[in-house]
Amino acid sequence: MSDYAAPIVYAVVIWWFLTGAILWLNHRPRRTHAWSFGATTVALFGALWVIAWSTTQESEAGAYAAFTAALIVWGWQEMAFYMGYVAGPRRTPGSATDRGLARFGAAAATNLWHEAAIILGFAAIAWLTAGGPNRMALWTYLVLWGMNLSARLNLFLGVRNLHAEFLPEHLRYLGSFFRRAPMNALFPVAMILATGFLLVLLHPAVTESASAFKRSGHTMMATLMALAILEHGFLMLPLPSAALWGWGLPARRPGADAAP
Repeated sequence: MSDYAAPIVYAVVIWWFLTGAILWLNHRPRRTHAWSFGATTVALFGALWVIAWSTTQESEAGAYAAFTAALIVWGWQEMAFYMGYVAGPRRTPGSATDRGLARFGAAAATNLWHEAAIILGFAAIAWLTAGGPNRMALWTYLVLWGMNLSARLNLFLGVRNLHAEFLPEHLRYLGSFFRRAPMNALFPVAMILATGFLLVLLHPAVTESASAFKRSGHTMMATLMALAILEHGFLMLPLPSAALWGWGLPARRPGADAAP
């Protein structure tokens, strides 16, 4: 078990720290965002270089490097969106009269450029890792992308806990596209698929012939998937998820997590 403890702890700590750091930076005054985003963009290029280097490193160090670099690339995507630099053509609340495809189209317009940037990020990582034995960065990015998309679709369709307090002030309009509901048809399907993919990610790490590279890399990716499943659980279960990143969030206002 000791062979698995280090990658599990590392994945949990870096997930917790990077999430909190991004929340803290996003909720800082707008005048600080250009500096924060500039520094993160420098880190982005450094992460892409690490991914290119790590693709030939079929070693434990290579797995850690690829995993960490993919998280930094994803962190840039999240900051670009939540700071409002790469969001979408629509930056106004949804209409109470919108239903069905009209509501979905309006919601999609709020993050259209963000989705395009995510696709470009995926293409860049796929190109950098093509032909190499270490594609941990690509799989890590796909885990983050898939579970992020699932979370946003579930918020759109309806969940118990909206967690609107995570939205910075300049993105409060996004809350108008969230819906409070005891359950939606996608949620159980998403949880079943995510659990199945978790087992797929974990399997190479627990076989008797697993190398240190596969054991560490697949354990970290499986842990990240488990954490994403936990975050999905926060959408439905009465758990104080915001307390995990209290240091990254401003003081809560009355009604902060109510649907706009």
